[in-house]
Amino acid sequence: MVARTTLPWGEHCTECVWPTCYATCELYVPRADGACRQFVDGMVRVDIQEGVSAYLLKLRFKSWAKLWTVGNLELRSNAAARRLERFNIVVGAVGRNLPAPAQVKARVLRKIAYLRRRAAEEARPTLRTPDCFMLECFNPTSSTITLTLSVRARRSGGGQFQRRVPLDPGFTRVRVPIADIASVVSLNEPFEVEIAPNNADDTVLCFGLIDFVQERAPVAGAVDGGRPGGKWKCIVWDLDNTLWDGVLVERGAAGVRLRDEVIAVIRELDQRGILHSIASKNDHDEVMKALAGFGIGQYFLHPQVGWGPKSAALGRIAKLLNIGLDSMAFVDDQVFEREEVRAAQPQVEVIDAAAATDLVCRPECVVPVTEESRKRRAMYGEQEQRQAALEAAGGDYRAFLKGCRMAATVVPLSDGNLRRVYELAQRTNQLNFSGNRYSEGQLGDIMASPGLATFVISCSDRFGDYGIIGFAIVDREVPRLLDLMFSCRVQSKRVEHAILGALLREFADTDRDFYANYRKTAKNAPAACVFDDVGFEPVGESDGVTSLVFRRGRAIPEDGILHVEMRAAADEASAAAR
Repeated sequence: MVARTTLPWGEHCTECVWPTCYATCELYVPRADGACRQFVDGMVRVDIQEGVSAYLLKLRFKSWAKLWTVGNLELRSNAAARRLERFNIVVGAVGRNLPAPAQVKARVLRKIAYLRRRAAEEARPTLRTPDCFMLECFNPTSSTITLTLSVRARRSGGGQFQRRVPLDPGFTRVRVPIADIASVVSLNEPFEVEIAPNNADDTVLCFGLIDFVQERAPVAGAVDGGRPGGKWKCIVWDLDNTLWDGVLVERGAAGVRLRDEVIAVIRELDQRGILHSIASKNDHDEVMKALAGFGIGQYFLHPQVGWGPKSAALGRIAKLLNIGLDSMAFVDDQVFEREEVRAAQPQVEVIDAAAATDLVCRPECVVPVTEESRKRRAMYGEQEQRQAALEAAGGDYRAFLKGCRMAATVVPLSDGNLRRVYELAQRTNQLNFSGNRYSEGQLGDIMASPGLATFVISCSDRFGDYGIIGFAIVDREVPRLLDLMFSCRVQSKRVEHAILGALLREFADTDRDFYANYRKTAKNAPAACVFDDVGFEPVGESDGVTSLVFRRGRAIPEDGILHVEMRAAADEASAAAR
């Protein structure tokens, strides 16, 4: 672990109705500062010389008691966090031991608590992103105790994340991926965190670290605090002594044991929309039987099983999934195999199988979780059907596309689709014509801007539903296309041609040209020919952004491959033009 927050934890009541409860609640017992005593012995600090945190907290919970704090994502180095904690210890000790009347001491202690809470409320997220919320706890009893961890927005209706955390006797360390929490609660707005035993009365627990943490240092030049390739789109797994214990060709399926902890990682990442495949030196038919027997075959797309180099297998998987090698990771227990891939495919992140269970907290795997991401594997399965249909069409690609009966629906950006658009902005590379990585807050500002028209694009065909696959922003006043991005799932399907044509028809005006911005990157350059195909002309360049123009009066091309339905966005754009 390289960085963490320093949340100002305190005791609180699960049924608090401050301030009236102080006068009406029979359980009220005053502390030195006048607040209600929720822990029987207070928050007993046990100083420790080793460990990340400067101390342990020994707590005996009363009925209705909970640990509570205002939250923030201001990460500090371990050394800086420890210095701040020791400073707070000294200040608290001075306040408790002041040679002053009880009323004065109570006011001083309340002021100290207020200043700590205020500092936490005003803290701003650092550029570094935490990997997870970490909770360390020692259960001194002989039975399992269950906690409820809650993270909730402080504004009304802002969302609440909850997870039950079982604590077996002894020490437990729990990691809750930041993506799981952020999928429910906006962590860019004020939020709070609480921890409460499900049966609180007289429960004794010792807490260690309870903070948002970053477990690995970011790589220089990386996107979103991860490696240079940004978020992973696919993880490729070895099988023998990686996915299961034992060697399949020696023992057969009955003689190998599935590693349940690894399968749990695969299922969790599958829910986040991260794909999985296999590169294994093995007998293909035996592997497929084993995967089916274990009931996990559906998780792996385009498995490559044979006796050739694994680097070549990774290349084939990337081509079949239409993703870049720099968005892939490879997990294997053998040093030889890892080094072979590292030498032949240096863009791929190579991971020792011993670290497989840590993947859920890797920055490259911390991605927004949406309904779209949960369906991503199924969507790629539908793509395999499309490929089979193309081969059956005898290679006439245009005829095949027309036979797919493709349709697109375009609506404005809204609260209901903003999360998916945020995910799209974070993940798109090959069909992202600006390179922008919008935060949720920036998208909210764009949505609220009256001068901007937004277009959220969904697509389907006779094989299935692609879901939300594109996003565009148009400055109404010019008009100018400021941003256009698509999922690589629709690459080479002429969806971008059809959408550009639809936008041109939406803003067609005999007195005005239609402009577009394009920032060239190594990833999007091949796809940028769409502007030339449709009829845009370059007119200048500034700060790396090329300005393009579609001259007024020019015919808008239409190839009849994709039907576009513009819904509310069309009405808004027309109203703005009038």
